[in-house]
Amino acid sequence: MRVIDHLTRNDGRTAFSFEILPPLKGNDIARVFNIIDRLREFDPKYINITSHRSEVQYQERPDGTIIKKKIRKRPGSVAIASAIQNKYGITAVPHIICKGFTRDETEYALIDLNFLGVHDLLLLQGDAKGPDKSTDPTVVNLHATDLQSQVNDFNRGIYADGEPFEANATPFSYGMACYPEKHEAAPNMESDLRYAKMKVDNGASYLVTQMFFDNQKYYDFLARCRAEGITVPIIPGIKPIVTCSQLNVLPRVFRSDIPEPLATELAACTTDAEAREVGVEWCTAQCRDLIAHGVPSIHFYTLMATDSVARVAKEIY
Repeated sequence: MRVIDHLTRNDGRTAFSFEILPPLKGNDIARVFNIIDRLREFDPKYINITSHRSEVQYQERPDGTIIKKKIRKRPGSVAIASAIQNKYGITAVPHIICKGFTRDETEYALIDLNFLGVHDLLLLQGDAKGPDKSTDPTVVNLHATDLQSQVNDFNRGIYADGEPFEANATPFSYGMACYPEKHEAAPNMESDLRYAKMKVDNGASYLVTQMFFDNQKYYDFLARCRAEGITVPIIPGIKPIVTCSQLNVLPRVFRSDIPEPLATELAACTTDAEAREVGVEWCTAQCRDLIAHGVPSIHFYTLMATDSVARVAKEIY
């Protein structure tokens, strides 16, 4: 089943899904399977696989000179998506990102995914920080909406260079990101909503939010989206806090506010174990409230938080 099919079925249940990272270069895929095996009992309807651009590393040669190298620390998103779908029979959703990938590289990924029978995607701009500085729109996709246009063209049977081909029998279905607390690059919320609507009008079958910790911000955002005529499912993205440092790190990195009651509890924690308990308690309450409001799915960000996600899922599913 496609992700959108899971989201729109009328069985009254809130679907469970989660996101995983490919293992670091040189590590075994068993690390991915271990996470899935840990969370499989909660009947995940789909699993997202993140994609990562190259990073710059400086290495010193024996003669003392410094060389710059581009290294992808987490390759393999396409292969892992196929492995998951074939091993577990669960819909796999690889992330396709703009940053760090050329339009040609994106096209090759789409061709491979089609061959492998993986036809669900999440289209994202990706981290803006990195070694690739090209702004040539014939070489790279600058924005998620540009990437969306490339995927739409591919679905219609048009390569990145404009050459036609016989369109694949199964087109790609995809979701895109949205931001209850505004994307960092948007000048205001109204502008951000216009881009969200543009994504939907141009073919996104659903939207998934950046992580948030205040459900009211999600409900307010949802109401504004509906008022703008955005009718697709909008999936809340949730993460349980697991370390004391995340009180300051998450708002800085993801622009996600920490509500004062949660911030107060976390500030009182003296160990990560205490913070983890606070995070599980808050996340469980968040999810129960979201389910009571009838959200079609809850999507969990599991980085460093697999055990906490399992504890929350055991309480709510």
